[in-house]
Amino acid sequence: MTNLDTKICSNCIMDHSDPNINFDNEGVCEYCTNFNDYVKPSWDVGIKGVESLQKTADSIKKDGVGKDFDCIIGLSGGLDSSYVAYVAKEKMGLRPLLFHVDAGWNTDQAVGNIEKLVDGLGLDLYTEVVNWEAVKRMQVAFLRSGIPDQDLVQDAAFFSGLYKFARKYKIKHIITGSNYSTECCREPEEWGGYLGIDKTLFGDIWQKCGDGKPNNEFPLVDILVYKLWYQKVLGMKVHHPLNMVPYLKKDAEDELERLFGWQRFQHKHHESRFTRFYEDFWLPRRFGFEKRRAHFSSLIMTGQMSRDEALERISRPEMDEHFLKQEFEYVAHKLGLTVLELQQLFDSPKKTYRDYKNKRSLISAGANIMRRLGLEKRHFR
Repeated sequence: MTNLDTKICSNCIMDHSDPNINFDNEGVCEYCTNFNDYVKPSWDVGIKGVESLQKTADSIKKDGVGKDFDCIIGLSGGLDSSYVAYVAKEKMGLRPLLFHVDAGWNTDQAVGNIEKLVDGLGLDLYTEVVNWEAVKRMQVAFLRSGIPDQDLVQDAAFFSGLYKFARKYKIKHIITGSNYSTECCREPEEWGGYLGIDKTLFGDIWQKCGDGKPNNEFPLVDILVYKLWYQKVLGMKVHHPLNMVPYLKKDAEDELERLFGWQRFQHKHHESRFTRFYEDFWLPRRFGFEKRRAHFSSLIMTGQMSRDEALERISRPEMDEHFLKQEFEYVAHKLGLTVLELQQLFDSPKKTYRDYKNKRSLISAGANIMRRLGLEKRHFR
């Protein structure tokens, strides 16, 4: 099988909707090759994982002596952040502060899950509510920009809020639910997978597509600030405990449900009503990109889903047509748009981040350095 013949990976379900994907002579894509060559050999949740988890816990506890909290965890109510909160408290013996950023799009199910975890784990929760008008104005500007990366606005609000809070209160250790088990196949940037918070990109989109007034209430911490200044100079550390423990999606869902009454979602990222709409409707129907391909491919690579099951799931929408129509109307009205105005934005010319000022080359250089140093093993492009 040649590269020209191949439309879909013979092992996972990544395909040519990633315009730069490469396949080997057996039709296996570069994401699978990267997993087998770089992720799998160094990913150990056995004895080495236990030792790494204990070493990480000891370091965090040492720095937290005499403080109210020894670390902070961004909690969305979704599976990854919920399970890592459980691991941090019950398996690592830490005293985390649970930190939630409310950007206006929480589902009731996510809110319920957060409440159940807070009560069940006996931990403190701090909720930062972002100025809704600032979020709404920025999201409308991004929709007008025409780019696929519509969830950058929420991501920026979440991570900027977390990093600002941690720095302000001198919390050195951040626990994240990012992991290999469900995220080893990272979606390409063409699918809206832009690498990090780029203030240059945000600024140019706001200048060209915003409402002509300042939007200073929207929180932004640039990726170079939190990667270089916060982490390398100030010594803030980001930890990934889910890469050190056995973490299987269904088992984790079952455990959280049994222990706390936590409710599982139909699919990844469904804790946010906007992200659910964006990934299930906007991105696949406007651009032809299905992030579920990467999500399912991660589960295939880690032995949690069969390729046949993934092909069956990807062959149909995650949500039914009536529900998606209702969500289209809901999103339009919440953003202060008419349904016709949102439809016009949906039908507008397609653009990419390259149509706006950005520092993608610097971010890419940083990502490549991290890969060479072995600090990042997933395939980024």
